[in-house]
Amino acid sequence: MCGIAGILALNATAKPPSREALLRMAAAVSHRGPDERGLYRDRRAGLAHARLSVVDLQHGQQPLADAEGLTWIVFNGEIFNYLELRDRLIALGHRFRTRSDTEVVLHAYQEWGQAAFERLNGQWALAIWNAVSGRLVLSRDRYGICPLHFCEHGGHLFFASEIKAIFASEASIPRSLDPAGLDQTFTLWAAVAPQTVFQGIREVRPGHVRVYDKGVAHEQAFWQPRFPKIGDQDEDRFRGSLNEAVEVVQAALEAATASRMTQADVPVGCYLSGGLDSSLVAKLGRRFAGERFHTFSLRFADAEYDETDFQRLVAARTASEHHEIVVSRGDIADVFPDVVRHAERPILRTAPAPLFLLSRLVRERGIKVVLTGEGADEMFAGYDLFREGKIRRFWGRQPTSTRRALLLQRLYPYLSRSPVHEQALARQFFGRNIAAHQAPGFAHDTRWRTTSAIKRLFCPDISAAVERSDAVTELLSMLPAEFRRWNPLAQDQHLEIQTLMSSYLLSAQGDRMLMAHSVEGRFPFLDDNVAALANKLPDAYKLHGLDEKHVLKRMAAPLLPLEVVARKKQPYRAPNALSFFASDAPAYVGDALSETALRAAGVFDVKSVTSLVRKCQAKTGGGDMSNTDNMALVGVLSTQLLHQQFVAVRPGSAVVPDLSVDVDYENRQRVPA
Repeated sequence: MCGIAGILALNATAKPPSREALLRMAAAVSHRGPDERGLYRDRRAGLAHARLSVVDLQHGQQPLADAEGLTWIVFNGEIFNYLELRDRLIALGHRFRTRSDTEVVLHAYQEWGQAAFERLNGQWALAIWNAVSGRLVLSRDRYGICPLHFCEHGGHLFFASEIKAIFASEASIPRSLDPAGLDQTFTLWAAVAPQTVFQGIREVRPGHVRVYDKGVAHEQAFWQPRFPKIGDQDEDRFRGSLNEAVEVVQAALEAATASRMTQADVPVGCYLSGGLDSSLVAKLGRRFAGERFHTFSLRFADAEYDETDFQRLVAARTASEHHEIVVSRGDIADVFPDVVRHAERPILRTAPAPLFLLSRLVRERGIKVVLTGEGADEMFAGYDLFREGKIRRFWGRQPTSTRRALLLQRLYPYLSRSPVHEQALARQFFGRNIAAHQAPGFAHDTRWRTTSAIKRLFCPDISAAVERSDAVTELLSMLPAEFRRWNPLAQDQHLEIQTLMSSYLLSAQGDRMLMAHSVEGRFPFLDDNVAALANKLPDAYKLHGLDEKHVLKRMAAPLLPLEVVARKKQPYRAPNALSFFASDAPAYVGDALSETALRAAGVFDVKSVTSLVRKCQAKTGGGDMSNTDNMALVGVLSTQLLHQQFVAVRPGSAVVPDLSVDVDYENRQRVPA
């Protein structure tokens, strides 16, 4: 993957894009693409690119133009069906100068227009500019794997893979935190596109295309999620047996893994957590890796989070060259400012920090691309949240039943302070709002309610601003028209995909931590064919009673060690708040949480945060903190760091002059402006 950026003059009176601004933007995302940089500029638009060379290493430079030099593209991502599309386009008369998927995307757009994006199976963020028509097209993949932000300011549109590039482009662009984005973050775990946590900065929604036609913007979806509708017998759904489902899921996942392993001109490795999903991907990926196959695992100094035995078991079974890194609480604290700088948002867990360290290890071992098991839990109903929703709806149909409430004990066994350990408290906690068990978002309301408790730490001004917005109402207003005709599990899956997966797991914990060290992540479970098939499956093939990912377990049984297939699910977690309160804690922690820094940021109430910090300090001698306090401390600290890095100190970047593509039509215009 790469880093893209650009500037568009929105009207005739706006100045042409600045060459220096474009160079600054490219430099700001150079970590995403350290191999080459390119620039295109005319009197209306400028495009910049930082390349991570993975496919067609010799001829894939960007920005890339058509044969006439009138239409230009900057592209971040990979298209895994580009060879099939290339053959189809050749049959239609198109001629290619490179072997890159970028050129295929450009020709596909010229042939089919915006309908081309429906044909792409992959992960992408891109911009296509036509100097004759004056049209700029921005597009982002179905699940938001690749980021794309934009800002309209001073008669110009600024867009980039990362917000830091937009800020680097122009000093006059305002820099402040947006209360609506903070409200979403401290409710849903992340701001959901198009919202961000910065005022005036927006994000292209996954599965959407945003077009600027002579400076006027309009945006529409090129894709919408599809699930079978209740009562519609003609609906496209899987009607085979469970054994048949195992066969077709395996075939689809094998094809997705094969394309992600083989469509690269560099070695491809694999993350290996020791859980079912990454182990399946590693097992399948090994078939297409040739002689050498690299796997990478996180280990933890804290035994509660460590999965070493399972990781090594799978690594031995796949005969991989296995690499490990052991992460301590101190390691998390040391890199946390870098994690926030790359995430560009507040985060409520430290979980991205170990992944930041893991991607660094990957790069140090000379690997540019890794497969991961991300997306399996969302597509095949793997989270406790789905089981929780099923239990609570079952209980809600007989709210006075004590036997139904006992099923809650099956939830969250991996948490040391699980909300189900005390039966009376569990019934009280999960029984709130039980009468609304048919309402949209019902399964998520316990998480959203718990996370929202952190907002008690906001200062009066932010609290007042947040009261004028409603994160949940805003989210539910964006639901697809067919949402209420889907069954409850499908509704829960869609909301989990839209919020936690797209806005947090694939962003702060995925793309940003990978690309911080110039590593591309690929996700077989998010292949278009795999995801579409998963959506068609009967609920019982995914959530069989309370057995999550049932069809995947059936598929994995002959492929993986029994210990991995039969183990209880343990979601990826990392040590949280207490990482920052050891005796040798970095000085930045105290500075960021000081009264002076809190007042300067103007987000949190000083007295409330001071009380929380004292509670954390009191726990350093032993004992666990509540899940809410853990999230609160990490959320406050990350927000404070975000303010310091992006608001209080305006980030800049050095101009890097080495350009593999340098096209500047500003003073020698050869196409109509």
